[in-house]
Amino acid sequence: MQIGFGYDVHKLVKKRALIVGGVKIKHPTGLLGWSDGDVLVHAVIDALIGAMGEGDIGRHFPPKDVTYKGISSLKLLGFVRELLRERGYAINNIDATIVAEEPRFAPYVAEMKNNIAQALEILPQLVNIKAKTEEGLGFTGSKHGISAYAICLVHKEVI
Repeated sequence: MQIGFGYDVHKLVKKRALIVGGVKIKHPTGLLGWSDGDVLVHAVIDALIGAMGEGDIGRHFPPKDVTYKGISSLKLLGFVRELLRERGYAINNIDATIVAEEPRFAPYVAEMKNNIAQALEILPQLVNIKAKTEEGLGFTGSKHGISAYAICLVHKEVI
């Protein structure tokens, strides 16, 4: 078994959709990014890539590569699913935390879990998502951005 840890952060800006966990959330600002800026999915991707010892998200999906301009991060997660299969890995579980002062993410967690599970072709029970505030502290607490952390455990599949 191997463990992977992922982290991502994006700045909140006007005139961008807020997409977290593959869910479009009504909000006056969205996350700045080359892709859709989905901070949660990016953290999950980094955790999975890290667990395989395959570098980081930027190595596989380079910033400024026009192939990934505006792409859904769930689609990127599908590419990672294929990389896991090619390398002979299966996912034990994923645990993730979104850090933001607003909006409240609780109403969206079930859909986020389902989106991530579907992209990875695993059971939703293997994905856990939590959301925390920073009580007004730091860049997330001052509503300048959103960050996410993810950890995962993978194992080599027995064939």
